[in-house]
Amino acid sequence: MKLSHVDEQGHARMVDVAGKSESTRTAVAAGSIRMSPEAFALVEGNSGPKGDVLSTAELAATMGAKRTADLIPLCHPIGLDGVQVDATLDSDLPGVRVQAEVKAVGKTGVEMEALTAVAVGLLTVYDMVKAAGHGMEIGDIRLLHKTGGTRGDWHAANANPAT
Repeated sequence: MKLSHVDEQGHARMVDVAGKSESTRTAVAAGSIRMSPEAFALVEGNSGPKGDVLSTAELAATMGAKRTADLIPLCHPIGLDGVQVDATLDSDLPGVRVQAEVKAVGKTGVEMEALTAVAVGLLTVYDMVKAAGHGMEIGDIRLLHKTGGTRGDWHAANANPAT
């Protein structure tokens, strides 16, 4: 398979989507951040030094989705039609899980927007909780599924929307 963002000479390039048809595109991504039980208790009790961690992470994730083309050099700027982010506590980690669903009608997919939303949401949790300790671990960021486009739908193996 040939990489779409590399030309014949091996140089990075933005893919030309001018000839593609518009279609409805969706993408869902998820990830998590693990933290100490003490840090988890601050988030759970909404008593952290910087305020409401979960709501702030959801807002930051939404902003991240909207700014993806400013952060990832070869991403197309996309007019997003919807971004839904859920940041939830998970006592089994202990920590927070962030899931983002992004929708648009366009010529290119919104996978990067969903992944960026999750990453920014998790980084925001880290920033807001780091006063309780820097020993947090961000991970498991992945695309769960996407729809639309010439390649059609894709679903990750063992993709549980709650993860």
